[in-house]
Amino acid sequence: MGIGSIIFLLLVGAASWLFARNIMRVRRNILLGKDEVINDRRSERWAVMARVALGQSKMVVRPIAGFLHIIVYAGFVIINIEVLEIIIDGIFGTHRVLSFMGGFYDFLIGSFEWLALGVWLACAIFLVRRNIIKLKRFVMKELDGWPRTDANLILSTEIALMTAFLLMNAADWSLQQRGAEHYTAAGAFPVSSVIASALSNCSIASLILIERICWWFHIIGILAFLNYLPYSKHLHILLAFPNTWYSKLKPKTEIANMERVTGEVMSMLDPSVQPPAPAVPRVVAGYEVADRFGAKDVFDLSWKSLMDAYSCTECGRCTSECPANITGKLLSPRKIMMDTRDRMEEVGKVIDAKGKWEDDGNSLHTRITEEELWACTTCNACTQACPVNIDPVNIIVEMRRYLVMEESKTRPALTSMFNNVENNGAPWAFGPDRRMEWTES
Repeated sequence: MGIGSIIFLLLVGAASWLFARNIMRVRRNILLGKDEVINDRRSERWAVMARVALGQSKMVVRPIAGFLHIIVYAGFVIINIEVLEIIIDGIFGTHRVLSFMGGFYDFLIGSFEWLALGVWLACAIFLVRRNIIKLKRFVMKELDGWPRTDANLILSTEIALMTAFLLMNAADWSLQQRGAEHYTAAGAFPVSSVIASALSNCSIASLILIERICWWFHIIGILAFLNYLPYSKHLHILLAFPNTWYSKLKPKTEIANMERVTGEVMSMLDPSVQPPAPAVPRVVAGYEVADRFGAKDVFDLSWKSLMDAYSCTECGRCTSECPANITGKLLSPRKIMMDTRDRMEEVGKVIDAKGKWEDDGNSLHTRITEEELWACTTCNACTQACPVNIDPVNIIVEMRRYLVMEESKTRPALTSMFNNVENNGAPWAFGPDRRMEWTES
């Protein structure tokens, strides 16, 4: 085993260890949320995952963006089949070890090349849409700073990786044509053979250097991209599949009742029903979390809501469909998800630093204002628009519950309605004895 193979194994081993460590950190953060059992209607869940995550059915609602995204998605999945060959070649010092497949190998390499070109063009168009055309949903305030840089960085990285892939193949094809040692004729190169014309004046030594630099750049780039995912919105590449499997199958506008409140009401209506037992505080990361009405912090949301936050692609389709946002109100469902994820990361950093959670005086309500929460009409347009079935409304409702039931904070109109329900048994300011008066007018 040569020095190159040893370096390759060390790189792959280190990248794999770091990736596993980062994924466990993400898992830890998601499990800060309350337990929620989601395992019903399994066949329907598999169908939803296949249709939405694998089939990209909600992406193509907007045909141009959907078509381009499918190209990038297919390129990401299919071109990385080539990584299998790179790993084998890297370990054993071989070159195009799978070329024994003959014509099928030629078909694979040719397909990879056309896909690589498609990914390159799609990413370039996405950069233009974000930075030159500046579509409204890509220039909103919540994307200022790192989120916008993150998106541009990942698109630029994809372009760099595809460029390296095609340039590597161009040098490889040129070396094959010149009969260079170790570069046996294998593969079809419909795109890179055209690029190779620019390398016609290069010596064999220069071509080998170009091919090796691009080969190493390609594999190091893939390993770096893998470890960048847990720190990026592009974690949705992995989480889209479980997130759609666990997505809400009940009617989107159906809001879940709080079991404790339901139990109390049932025991009031029927004395034979035992009232619910007192809630037992949960211990999370060495910290005792009181059982609250609604959500003050990430600990009070379900793990599914926290997975939603990590699955957010920041595409802004939810916000662009939100009637509150369209009419100029402060609410942006995308910002709700980004704030939830950022708060999770903030909590996770404290746990990493101190070995347990210690209250830092902040919460979700520090990041998300009451004005944002009360602007929501709970129409679920955001959930319908989301390409990976994220449910921002659930987080909004839980945070509202906390404001009303723990902090006694409501909008004036709601306060009036609550008082009427309490005093008159209905939302209107009329007693039961006057309810039919409208028929007499």
